[in-house]
Amino acid sequence: MPNPGMYRGDRRRKEDQRKAKQEAKKARKAERRESGTSGPEIEDPPEAPAAAAAEFVWFSPSRARTVTTSGAAPPVVDGIDDWMLISEPPAGV
Repeated sequence: MPNPGMYRGDRRRKEDQRKAKQEAKKARKAERRESGTSGPEIEDPPEAPAAAAAEFVWFSPSRARTVTTSGAAPPVVDGIDDWMLISEPPAGV
């Protein structure tokens, strides 16, 4: 049974919107093909700032706590001495 709140115009309008969206997509693909550029889903991801890339992330299982440091030495926090290194900066940094 059809939804009583809908009327025939809704179906036509939705179908027209779908077709317009599809045509716009085809036009964008054709434009990219002609210009030789790639779409936004294929582009390289933006590079992270260098300052953020030189950080070490440490985890304490006893306290379920993470800490970020700029040096390779484990953080010094009172009562926590079981730090595990989770991630380090890339080799090029």
